[in-house]
Amino acid sequence: MTIPDSRPPIPDISLELFPPRTPAGWDKLPTLLGELATLRPAFFSVTYGAGGSEQNGTYDTLMKVVDQTGIEAAPHLTCVGSTRNHIAAMLAQYREAGVRRIVALRGDLPATSMGSGAPGDFRYANELVAFVREQHGDHFRIEVAAYPEMHPQAAGPAADFEAFRRKAEAGADAAITQYFFNADAYFDFVDRCARANLTLPIVPGIMPITNHAQLTRFSAACGAEIPRWIRLRLEQLKDDKPALLDFGTEVVTRLCQTLLAGGAPGLHVYTLNQSEPTLRLWRGLGLNL
Repeated sequence: MTIPDSRPPIPDISLELFPPRTPAGWDKLPTLLGELATLRPAFFSVTYGAGGSEQNGTYDTLMKVVDQTGIEAAPHLTCVGSTRNHIAAMLAQYREAGVRRIVALRGDLPATSMGSGAPGDFRYANELVAFVREQHGDHFRIEVAAYPEMHPQAAGPAADFEAFRRKAEAGADAAITQYFFNADAYFDFVDRCARANLTLPIVPGIMPITNHAQLTRFSAACGAEIPRWIRLRLEQLKDDKPALLDFGTEVVTRLCQTLLAGGAPGLHVYTLNQSEPTLRLWRGLGLNL
């Protein structure tokens, strides 16, 4: 007699890395990958520097992920500073390397371009998505960005949602959100998508809390709201690293539990090239460790 497995299914998880910026970072990458690979993520994503500043590092990091772990890796592609010929060449290179998934983004605008769209042949991510489909059909699974709390440069909630709709209708397969700490913002965004007949999976982006000043800086730049009660506790604990890590893990673990219980299709963790915060989160969630 076979006893049914009563454990809940393990959600799809994905982990984001950035190309190391120093020789020491490259030296540490194999250990980082070995530790994160124990989580058996569905894929790793590898970021692309502002203005394309890390494009070679993206490819090298991606190949290191695949060669060492055997886990699928998805490079970020951005509009900023890119020409059609350049993107076509990169897509061909990735296809030749066996890549089947990419993350298509507008990218961070240089300060001189704020408000004028992305410099280059592609102004917005939906144009990049459409180009990938035009060149390669359904070969690549395309992930795009979503902003439950609104993109910081959007004219307003309606304009921001319209930008997301264009990406979905251009051929995106799924979306990964900017990180947030208010689950209601995510559920509201998913409900808005359902009412607009946008059926692509929307995976919440998760940012572990490890550093008060860093989180404050990141959140100001990307428009992610830190709820007042969290901000005040982080200010209180900023000089007590162990207590801050415990508090941050508790907050983010509860957020993930709420999201998964509410139907989120998975989680995408911004690792910041650190393994321990993500491992702590997974231990707290009781997932596949």
